[in-house]
Amino acid sequence: MTKNIEDKAEGMMNEAKGRVKDAVGGLTGDAKTQASGKIDQMSGMAQQEFADLYDEAETILERATVFVQDRPVVSIIGAMLIGLFVGMLMKSCCKAK
Repeated sequence: MTKNIEDKAEGMMNEAKGRVKDAVGGLTGDAKTQASGKIDQMSGMAQQEFADLYDEAETILERATVFVQDRPVVSIIGAMLIGLFVGMLMKSCCKAK
């Protein structure tokens, strides 16, 4: 979790750095600096979004792990049903060809 906080903070810093570069480039008329700033902004925003998505995936995985630990029989039956369903789909798909 600490790594995600660091990634999110780094993304915020990159976004802020990009905003400054963009503003400086706009004030000085330097299109290259302005473009570099926009790239840094987008990179920082993407880094923050990735950290958020990673947190969400980690939470879902933790909930699934707790569910399997609390209800192992239900989990096994669910996995068997999913496997059966996928097998039936594969069988019907192969017959059609």
